Amino acid sequence: MGRAAKFDRSAAIEDCMNEFWLHGYEACSVKALSEKLGITRSSFYNAFGSRQALFLETLDLYATITPDQVLNQPEQHTNVLALINAFFADVCRFRASDPEARGCLVINSISELVAVDEELGENLSKMVHANIARFEQLLQLAVAKGELEEQQTREKALALQSLLMGVSVLSKVVTSEAELLVIVKQTLTGLGLAK
Repeated sequence: MGRAAKFDRSAAIEDCMNEFWLHGYEACSVKALSEKLGITRSSFYNAFGSRQALFLETLDLYATITPDQVLNQPEQHTNVLALINAFFADVCRFRASDPEARGCLVINSISELVAVDEELGENLSKMVHANIARFEQLLQLAVAKGELEEQQTREKALALQSLLMGVSVLSKVVTSEAELLVIVKQTLTGLGLAK
């Protein structure tokens, strides 16, 4: 008699992340996810606790594969505005290279869940506000380094978040990296942040 295949939890989280990313949270029932993973519903609950808990784990995994990581250590870069420009270029490349044109898991989920799921909506909202704060800190660092005049860093941070969300949504239908980059360059120029 052969041994049962061992359940690889990390691989399962990645598989589920891709399912949520492609189909959305509501379309991925526990039954559908269990079938995709080749496990019973009971095993699903034993492994993940709930679909919500699994979804939050997939968001954590997603955060490790997106271009955002470069923004977490701005002190390692000599020019903050160049970092912001490079980040948005990486976002365009990352989105355009997705053969399934899925956009951004977080942004897709915001549209789907914020108004209908209190717990997940709150988590997603916190992620967006944290990102706005990160953009604002980067812009304040650019001011401190003399790269930018101290003008409307909060407003510009909000605009950068809007740009990020817009490019991520638009990349589902505009799959050309060059065209996405045109949008980014135009917006960054308008904000006085182009490098």
